[in-house]
Amino acid sequence: MASAGRFSGGDPLERDEIRDGMRITWDTPVTVSDGVTLRADIYRPLGPAQVPPIVSYGIYGKGLAFQEGYPVQWQRMIDKYPEVTAGTSARYMNWETADPERWVPFGYAIVRIDSRGAGRSGGILDPESPRETQDLCECIQWAADQPWSTGRVGLLGISYYAFMQWRAAALKPPALAAMIPWEGRADAYRDALYHGGIYCDFKTKWFDLQVRNVQHGVGDRGRRNPNTGELVAGPETLDEAALARNRIDRLGEVRNHRLYDEWHSETNPELGDIEVPLLSAANWGGQGLHTRGNFEGFTQASSAQKWLEVHGDTHWFHFYTAYGVNLQRRFFDHFLRGEDNGWEETPPVLLNVRRSDGTVLARAEHEWPIARTVWTELHLDAAAGTLASQPPADAAARAYDPFGDGLMFCLPAVESELEITGPLAAKLFISCEASDADLFLAIRAFDPDGREITFQGALDPHTPIANGWLRASHRRLDVARSLPYRPFHSHDAIEPLAAGVIYELDIEIWPTSIVLLPGCRLALSVTGHDYEYPGSPGEADDEFVYAGRGVGPFTHTDPEMRPPGIFGRPVTLHTGPGHPSRLLVPVIPTDL
Repeated sequence: MASAGRFSGGDPLERDEIRDGMRITWDTPVTVSDGVTLRADIYRPLGPAQVPPIVSYGIYGKGLAFQEGYPVQWQRMIDKYPEVTAGTSARYMNWETADPERWVPFGYAIVRIDSRGAGRSGGILDPESPRETQDLCECIQWAADQPWSTGRVGLLGISYYAFMQWRAAALKPPALAAMIPWEGRADAYRDALYHGGIYCDFKTKWFDLQVRNVQHGVGDRGRRNPNTGELVAGPETLDEAALARNRIDRLGEVRNHRLYDEWHSETNPELGDIEVPLLSAANWGGQGLHTRGNFEGFTQASSAQKWLEVHGDTHWFHFYTAYGVNLQRRFFDHFLRGEDNGWEETPPVLLNVRRSDGTVLARAEHEWPIARTVWTELHLDAAAGTLASQPPADAAARAYDPFGDGLMFCLPAVESELEITGPLAAKLFISCEASDADLFLAIRAFDPDGREITFQGALDPHTPIANGWLRASHRRLDVARSLPYRPFHSHDAIEPLAAGVIYELDIEIWPTSIVLLPGCRLALSVTGHDYEYPGSPGEADDEFVYAGRGVGPFTHTDPEMRPPGIFGRPVTLHTGPGHPSRLLVPVIPTDL
């Protein structure tokens, strides 16, 4: 039951009420250093005790109900995991942020802040800008300074809310005590915008489907908060021309900055500057956005206390399940509330290892990559179409149509269990008659009957085991940052191909985990286009806002960014002596 609301602090939009065992303050003003007023909703316990705030700052509209804004995703989640709604009314659940009813009873305040120009916050909409990072740092201090706050602030949220965490933490806001970036990129260029230097279409789809509709000023053309009746996207309604004036064309800027330059650099965090305790949660199936950043953040952060957790399934599910919430709460109970709950005895790496039969094995490790990894080279043979532990004796070459089926190289069926867990890399030797070529690599698995084994990914029902990408003209490596299992490309120069010349390419393949049971086969596909699951995605999956055929929304099809006259020209892959094309895989011994 809710009490009668009352205005507080003299602000015309701010309102307090007691509802469902919580004190809720709607639309609290947070004025940041450049004078823009942001709006926050605060959910906290009824008593006088000070509590630690858990803050999220982002673009999706703090008042947009999960069930209304994302009905298909919501229904799938509660159908598969009905526990998500056990013990909660779910009426305060919001896309990719914490459910207050699962946190407030345990002595936390949930603080949701609309980023500038989004939802009910004023200012110019400028997604992922340095100014947003500054805003979040100021909001962290604001939350710490509130009379109900202990001053120890935590950050929690998925995707956009996770990316913001990496960025803010690198600036070391004093009040930040711990963070849980859940499935969120850390390097916007490499993790999201230009995979291997190849422009990804996702941002264009994302802006129209998830951002434009909650821009501040959409007003009565948008939705209402079902708990307050207020408009999610602000009290005023602006015309389209005014809305356009009130936002930065970030998508246009992305397209204008095709190389990794100062514009990209100022957005990306220096991960080595992060020192706060962190729990980084990745998704094996988040190929294209929700995998690489969590591994990079974990390995590169300077934090003395850091943990990595990796799971599968759909992007948002485990953030809300008992598994995820219990993990999050144990971490915050220790670092925000000071509880001696044994968290520090938790192994640094918590993996949910996937098996080819669809089962999952939970296992703890002490480092990433796993120390006992046997780094194994599998050599490509263009003549036989095979992967083998020994290099082929003879030279061979095969040409393929980049927009066709490409080439596939298969390992013989395994006779005993084979576990591959970790980052992968490929070294390929190619030539082309065009000035450039895009390489799309997919690690695939097949059962003893030849059927492809795929998994429910973060945003697609049929993801392959792993993906890698590289534009050949971006082949230059940053030698200082490259590792044998994780080549790191500088992406700061274009080096065109000369017709008929053979080039050596090192290609990063994002981390993965799979245990192949006897009779299964591992394969590497090399094409010039996105992986496509050969079967039907299914009627239910066609309803998803980002329906896909194996890579979800993370496609690379823009003809302006990939002119067919260049990237549709035949490519030749060379193998054998002199051109040792190979795949490096992280084999984990199973007899230990």
